[in-house]
Amino acid sequence: MSIPDDLLIDLAAKVESEQTNQMSLTVVVHGAVITGRLAPESVWRQRVAEVLQDSDQLGPFAEVFRATGPASPTPSHLHFHVARILQGTLGIPETGGMYRIAVKDVGAWTVGDFSYSDR
Repeated sequence: MSIPDDLLIDLAAKVESEQTNQMSLTVVVHGAVITGRLAPESVWRQRVAEVLQDSDQLGPFAEVFRATGPASPTPSHLHFHVARILQGTLGIPETGGMYRIAVKDVGAWTVGDFSYSDR
């Protein structure tokens, strides 16, 4: 059983309280490196719902992401947008995706995001 990092939880709580999506973060989760910007959960849910509602097949699932309960004072998950999984010389997807990661699964992290250059 892993012990969640209190500093990382404080960082996630600050993103939630300030309702900002400008905090860049890179995490290592079960060997995968994920880099992007944190978003408040409500903003992240809304964006996922918007993407789903535009799909003929996935539209009905949009409501699951719109449903919200009371906010937890201690975030249990990180909500990334414009995020990429770094694999070799690629960031997948190139345009960035939406990821929800349990804080307890983060093995390492750093402030900032990483990208590759062909130079």
